[in-house]
Amino acid sequence: MLSIGKLSILAVGLVALLAFGAREISTACAPAAKPDAHGHGHGHGETEDGHAQEGFLVRACEDGVFVALKEQAGFGSATVPAKAETAGTESAQGKSHDGHDDGAQVAMKADAKDDGHRHGSGGDEHGKGEGEAAEGLIKLSGAQIEAAGINMAPALSGALSKEIAVPGRLTLNANAQAKVVPKLAGTVASIMKQPGETVAKDDVLATLESREMAEAKSEFLAGTRSAELAKVTFEREERLWKQKVTAEQDYLNAKNAHQEAIIRIDLAHQKLHALGLPEDEIDRLPKTKDQENARLYELRSPIAGRVIARDVILGQVVGTDREVFTIADLAKIWVEMSVAPQDLPFAREGQDVIVTSGGKTATAKVMLVNPMIDPDTRSAKVVAELDNSAGEWRLGDFVSARLISGKQEAALIVPRSAIQTVKGSPVVFVNEQAGFRARPVTTGREDSENVEILSGLEFAETIATMNTFTLKAELGKAEAEHEH
Repeated sequence: MLSIGKLSILAVGLVALLAFGAREISTACAPAAKPDAHGHGHGHGETEDGHAQEGFLVRACEDGVFVALKEQAGFGSATVPAKAETAGTESAQGKSHDGHDDGAQVAMKADAKDDGHRHGSGGDEHGKGEGEAAEGLIKLSGAQIEAAGINMAPALSGALSKEIAVPGRLTLNANAQAKVVPKLAGTVASIMKQPGETVAKDDVLATLESREMAEAKSEFLAGTRSAELAKVTFEREERLWKQKVTAEQDYLNAKNAHQEAIIRIDLAHQKLHALGLPEDEIDRLPKTKDQENARLYELRSPIAGRVIARDVILGQVVGTDREVFTIADLAKIWVEMSVAPQDLPFAREGQDVIVTSGGKTATAKVMLVNPMIDPDTRSAKVVAELDNSAGEWRLGDFVSARLISGKQEAALIVPRSAIQTVKGSPVVFVNEQAGFRARPVTTGREDSENVEILSGLEFAETIATMNTFTLKAELGKAEAEHEH
């Protein structure tokens, strides 16, 4: 039996315990607080540490005060009655006391939050995918493509020329040049043509005052007069002989004299012709009254072409061993190439040669292959003839020459103009429905016009083949804006 004092103390403790439990239960069963930004509601007076007790507080609301008090008093976990279990099950399923499906709403909110997160993530991934798909795509309208001169063609198989690159130099065509040398000594009286000027065949280049020319002309003129007199004498003696007036011997002497005069005039004519005097000028000599110019000797161009050298001045005395002018026909010039012995079998007469210099490219044709190896350069000389009718090529220039020795088949080739270098790697611009996309490729063999594609491009894909530098510029501009 407990004493009255002990019972009083026990009653006071029980009342305090009931008061404490009621306060905790009222707090836990208070109306739900407004959810915070994280979607979680905090009740009145609830702290972050109180989250760990949420399971107990809910049970106190649903299972009754005594269960809560028992746990709160430290007597151990109370066994939940069937009604409490049922209520707990309904609570777990989201059933509230007012009949609303709060659990379903919580689940929907959670799903919505999860779905929203996933959708947002998916949206990010979707946007990222679209961004990656659009990155590197160059969009141009048809008018812009036409204005830029961008041509398109499918990448197909084809043949590459087998080429051998050799150094070369442009020289005069030895078969189309002439050195003008006086055929007699004299003093330069006048100069008619200067280096660089174009001349026709028989144009006068300069005149010399020559005693030999004067003597040759005088000899011809004297012979002409002698022949004329001999002819008159012969005709008279022939007429008298036929009339039996003179002796036959006089007739024969006149005939011989006439023939000798003809021979002398013919020799004088040939001498003038050998000295370079034109035929029509020789024929005019007997009719020319002004014989003061008889001593003038005219230097004439033997071929049509251009004056490329002059080595004479006014008043200079020149002999028959001096080259005073050089005339060359520059419409056809030579390309002299040095070919290594191992490459000599690939060089043959009639073969095409691609010549490049200073941005100009032309095709020449091999006309001479020298089989002798130069002991100093250890190479053989191969000569090709190059058309220079337009006068674009300059004598003495060094050129790059490529001997075309055959064809090699390739599975996929593109024009050289289709390839651009982006970030140090070759690319082609593939035509897609929405625009052009830079496609990295691996290149192989190449010639002067085409390049073999080993990987990165499919057969028959349409690519930009001309003025692709415009697309490269647009790509660089787009990347700069993207980085900014």
